[in-house]
Amino acid sequence: MEHSGWSAQDETYSLPSVEALIAGTLALMTGYAQAEAACSRRVLLARKLAVNLGSLAGHPQLSAPMQTVLSRLQGHWLNEIDRAGGPGSCTPTPLWHGAAAGLQ
Repeated sequence: MEHSGWSAQDETYSLPSVEALIAGTLALMTGYAQAEAACSRRVLLARKLAVNLGSLAGHPQLSAPMQTVLSRLQGHWLNEIDRAGGPGSCTPTPLWHGAAAGLQ
């Protein structure tokens, strides 16, 4: 279904793995920022952000300075997890799925 020149194909991208990981991490950050402070899922978003940032910090396609920046950001998110209630404060529900083997 088209709306003002927009189609579902506009949301289909083919990105290199590092860029896909960056895009996913930015989407998680947006979700975290938009969630209410009392949302019980914020800690899960922060945990996934920390994992993604750790993966990016060690990614061979990124420069050493970028890896340093990402490692420091990961530290920020680990602190946010501690501040928000720690890693054990929220248990994933059966609706949370493992990471996909590939991106569409």
